[in-house]
Amino acid sequence: MIRTKGPRNPGRLAAGIATAAVLCLTASGCVTVHGEREVLPGASESEAAQALKDFTDAYNAADKAYDPALDADRVTGSLGAINQAGLKARRTYNPDGNKAHQPLELTDTTYVIPKKAGWPRWFLANTDSNRDEDGGKLDTRWLVAFVRSGPDALWKASYLAVVPPSQVPEFTLDEDGLATPVEPRDGELAVAPADLSTSYTEYLQKGAPDVFTPGTATSGWRETRRTTRRAGFSYQYVDQPLAGGAFGPLGLRTEGGGALVFFSSKHFERQVAAKGLKPEVNADVKALMTGEVTNSLTKERVSSQLVQVPERGEGSGAGGRVRVLNRLPGLVAAKGE
Repeated sequence: MIRTKGPRNPGRLAAGIATAAVLCLTASGCVTVHGEREVLPGASESEAAQALKDFTDAYNAADKAYDPALDADRVTGSLGAINQAGLKARRTYNPDGNKAHQPLELTDTTYVIPKKAGWPRWFLANTDSNRDEDGGKLDTRWLVAFVRSGPDALWKASYLAVVPPSQVPEFTLDEDGLATPVEPRDGELAVAPADLSTSYTEYLQKGAPDVFTPGTATSGWRETRRTTRRAGFSYQYVDQPLAGGAFGPLGLRTEGGGALVFFSSKHFERQVAAKGLKPEVNADVKALMTGEVTNSLTKERVSSQLVQVPERGEGSGAGGRVRVLNRLPGLVAAKGE
């Protein structure tokens, strides 16, 4: 791992970023391009540092102008979907750009680079930001996953998670300091990375499979949905797995067993009003909405989750439980009817 240091400026979490890398595109765990089968580092140290700089520069330009085109080639997956939709919405009602723009700074970075064969290749940047929450009183780390789909492709940020430093694990490294990626169908984990999106969305819908530890992104969210009440309105929720292509899971083995894994999901919330009433439409929803609201409004969100997955047989219950460390959702579309 490689660490670079720089100044810190505390602030608020940037609104334009709200966290998908491709771990692999086949069940075997890798895609071979141009006959490449040799296991190699996912990136060089200089490549990783340049990718982080290019992303930060593009993000700042896009956030300042509220122009999604300015960083469209530096984001992908769930982070890209959320970022691009957010910029599009804000540009609609702020055509002159972001007058409150403050440049994002990512410093004190450690690069966690896995070794693998073929493409896509990827790495994780564990970095400090000047967007610490609560006016800088709550220290956080930004974990940004970068993916490169081929030898001629650009590095793109695909996942973002914001966590306290205490929740960043030690990764399993070899003698060269390279990390170990997790196969999508890894049978040694309590839940295989390829199954996380389906398990999570089925849990939210039905309460099963019950493989997640209680928390705000699991049992708490289910309870909030169940108890949401507003006179004259009904609420319907649909959750769908999102695990193909650029939205596939990404994971790294951690010291002491288990893995740290990113995965994506999609969520719909439909609000139906009684006769004479109408769902409220805020500026972001209006900017991304198709149709016209008469008595119903459906919001579509993409979400990325960062989870700690134990090895099969760890902890309580059958195979231990998956702990959600961070959930980062973002509105990507809306429909009025």
